[in-house]
Amino acid sequence: MNLSSLDLNLLVALDALLREANVSRAAMRIGLSQPAASHALQRLRDLIGDPLLVRVGSRMELTPRALALRAPLAQTLEQVRGLFVPDAFDAAQSERQFRLMMPDLAVELLMPSLMEKITRAAPGVRIDVVPWRGPAIFTQEFARTIDLVISLGNAFNGFHRQLLYTDSDALALRRTHPAGHRLNKRDAFLNARHVAVVIRGQNEDLIDRWLRPMGIERKIALVVPGYIEAVHVTARTDLVAFVPRRLIAALSKQLSLQLVTPPWDPGIDEQYMFHPTWAEMDPGSIWLRKLMLETGRELEKK
Repeated sequence: MNLSSLDLNLLVALDALLREANVSRAAMRIGLSQPAASHALQRLRDLIGDPLLVRVGSRMELTPRALALRAPLAQTLEQVRGLFVPDAFDAAQSERQFRLMMPDLAVELLMPSLMEKITRAAPGVRIDVVPWRGPAIFTQEFARTIDLVISLGNAFNGFHRQLLYTDSDALALRRTHPAGHRLNKRDAFLNARHVAVVIRGQNEDLIDRWLRPMGIERKIALVVPGYIEAVHVTARTDLVAFVPRRLIAALSKQLSLQLVTPPWDPGIDEQYMFHPTWAEMDPGSIWLRKLMLETGRELEKK
């Protein structure tokens, strides 16, 4: 094989495919679209002369050749990454500026604790938080300026993801709301006037996207771009907001909010941390990711 003609990015795709044994999950792991991952798989099949992934019943399985490649490929990629490790990161002396993209919800839940850790370990480090934008408007030029993204399970091209914490949604309303805990019943829920949260890059509240297939339409009285605005409005009106439980808990005392379990179980939300592929072995990025993961684990225990 002529190595000069080999696209080494294919090896990264191959590693993800061998780890996940699933094209969609492999694509998300390395920040590709599913069509791009499928195209990479086909190129790898042609290059190696083996199907690598085959359908067995309702799922995909690795071929014997793919299984044999998994361990040596992972070891080889780790050695290659080691060639590009820069000098160690001296947190105490650093004046580095990190740029994070996250929704207001994540700022409220994560940043106070994260900044305590950073202030103790690296008082010269600066954190810039920029407003969240969805993958559809997350341009490559903008992505090059971002060190970390906090988001639900969206795929961001060129970014790896790690689970940060889980949550679920509930109704936020003021403690003196006339409907009170009756809002856990279907009729009271449908009669209530709701605040919808439509964040940048979306055209509706994710809650409404979830409710619609069940034939449920909320009475939307107000649309706001963030969760913080939603709970502040509910604290001073008879409107209610369907928002993450952890946010209600964090602001319940300050805003005199109560939490009511909705009549439908919305399931679990998974909040992820994404970091760019180029920062995989960057000591500064590794340091920041470690602190963020610690913060997420602490939140998970509350």
